[in-house]
Amino acid sequence: LPGLHIFAIAVALEVSVGKTNTVTALNNSNVLLPCVFTTCTGFQDLVFTWYFNSTELIYHGKIKNKATEPTRIWHNPRVEFVGSTTKKDNNISIVLNSVEFSDAGKYTCHVKNPKEKNAQHNATIFLTVVHKMEKTDNTVTLIIVGVVGGLIGLLILFMLTKRVVLFIIKKTQDGKKECLVSSSGNDNTENGLAGSKAEQKAPPKA
Repeated sequence: LPGLHIFAIAVALEVSVGKTNTVTALNNSNVLLPCVFTTCTGFQDLVFTWYFNSTELIYHGKIKNKATEPTRIWHNPRVEFVGSTTKKDNNISIVLNSVEFSDAGKYTCHVKNPKEKNAQHNATIFLTVVHKMEKTDNTVTLIIVGVVGGLIGLLILFMLTKRVVLFIIKKTQDGKKECLVSSSGNDNTENGLAGSKAEQKAPPKA
């Protein structure tokens, strides 16, 4: 059909720390605290903050737009920003250097997007600090130690996040946090099947 548009439901503003929200780190190591955000309306002057145990600010940054990297407003000297927002994923991850036992606790990644009427969302990671590394029964190491291991973990996180986002686009029915994204135009040939499927939603009873 000419002018057919396919619409996909996507989450307006979502913050994610990956499949699991628990991280275990070896005492005196550097640990990656992953965080990415997704938005289907884009962002302008977006502000993100990291908190320790809900109240202690450890990193505060701002992102002007998709074409610019985040700028640091304030940070704890032991916290290093390792994310990027000009690449495919809106990555606002940090590394906590020289982890101590007193660093164990709750870390919250909070995002506020003025372009979405100041929509806000956050995600939480629980950090445990241990004396030595432990392994699960299937010999998969629970702990990713150091920045190199952390970057591998981040790569895995991106792959998981992509799957989660695709799943959300297909399955989301929550009307409070949705926006419609047009994903096709007047291309009849490629959208023939999609158009047929759309017509089959209400078949005539004949």
